[in-house]
Amino acid sequence: MKSSIASKQELTNYGGFFDKESKLANLAQIEQVVASADFWNDQKTAQKLLQQRHRLESAIRKADFLEKTVADLEVLFEFAAEDPTSMDELVTTLRQLRSAVEEGEIEMLFTGQHDIANAIVDINPGAGGTDAQDWAEMLLRMYIKWAERRGFKVEIVDEQPGKEAGIKSATFTIAGDYAYGYMKSEIGVHRLVRLSPFNSGQSRETSFASVYAVPEVDDDFEIEILDKDIRIDTYRSSGAGGQHVNVTDSAVRITHLPTGIVVSCQNQRSQHQNREMAFKILRSRLYELEMQKRREELAKAEAAKMDISFGSQIRNYVLHPYRLVKDTRTKLETSDIDAVLDGRIDMFMKEYLLQQSRKTLSE
Repeated sequence: MKSSIASKQELTNYGGFFDKESKLANLAQIEQVVASADFWNDQKTAQKLLQQRHRLESAIRKADFLEKTVADLEVLFEFAAEDPTSMDELVTTLRQLRSAVEEGEIEMLFTGQHDIANAIVDINPGAGGTDAQDWAEMLLRMYIKWAERRGFKVEIVDEQPGKEAGIKSATFTIAGDYAYGYMKSEIGVHRLVRLSPFNSGQSRETSFASVYAVPEVDDDFEIEILDKDIRIDTYRSSGAGGQHVNVTDSAVRITHLPTGIVVSCQNQRSQHQNREMAFKILRSRLYELEMQKRREELAKAEAAKMDISFGSQIRNYVLHPYRLVKDTRTKLETSDIDAVLDGRIDMFMKEYLLQQSRKTLSE
C-alpha cells in the first residue's frame, strides 16, 4: 500500500515547501513593529507591513495544513488496507494534499520582482469584426471567473461595448497575491474558431483578441509624470447603466503625450476617483515601459504587441469542427473547452511558468 501511493518520508518532505520556521520568525518581527506606539505614523509603510503579515500568515496556515494532512495520512495508511471507509478517506486526503503541494510548487515559480503584485489587464479584439468583439468579452468573463475562483478581487476600470455585441476594449484590475505572476502567462493573442452566431449562414469564423497585463506598482515608486506631458479629457460614462454610472462628465481619459499611452477610467463613483485610478494605471504602464527598455530580451512585451491575427496566437480555442484548447508555447491541450472558458485555466498557467523556469535554469 505505502509503496503504491507514497512513502511516509515523501509525505513528510512536503512540509519544506513553505519554510515555516523562517516565516514564523519573520512574522514575530513584524508583530513587534505593529505593536509599537508609532506604527501608524507612516501610513504607507504600515499598510505594506500589514500586507506582508497577511502573506506570512497565509503561508504558515498552508504549512500547518500540510503537517496536519501528513499526520492524518500516517494514520489512514495503517487502516486503509482493511477498512473501506478509511481507504475512501485516504484517497480524498491524498487529493487535498496533492492540490496543496501543486499550489506551493507554482508559488515557487514566481521569481520576478513584481510577480506578487496585483495585475492590470487589457483585452482588445483583433481581426474578426463582431465575432472578435464577442470573443474579447468571452475572454473577459473567463478571467473574471478564474480570479473569483481563486478569491481574487476584480474591478472593471473601463469597458467599451461593441456596436452589435461583445466589447471594443476592457481594462480591469485583479487584486490578490501573485495576480500578476499568474496573468503574465496569459499575455499574447488568443484565437477562437467556431460557427459564428452573428451571420445567417453560421459559417465557421476565426476570431482574435489580445491580452496584456502589467503589475500594479506602488504609489511611492518614482515615476515622474509632468503636467506638460499629459492631456486629461473628461466625458460621460458609456456603460450599460446602473447605480454606479454617473450621468455627469465623470469619466476620465489621460493621454501621455511622449509615449502615446492612453488610459481611460469610467467605472468609479466620481471624476476624482476615476482620475486617481487612471493615474495609477498610467504609472504602472510607464513603469512597465521603462522595464522593457532595460531588458535585453523583450519576448513577453512583444507577444502582446504582435498583430492580433493569424500566426501570432499563444493559444487556440477550437469549438468547431472539433473541440480543443491548445497552448502553442507549451503544447499543453485539453478537450474540455467548457471548463476552460469557465475560468479553469490554472493548468495552462502552471505549464507556462514551468517552461519559463526550465529555460532560466538552462541559460
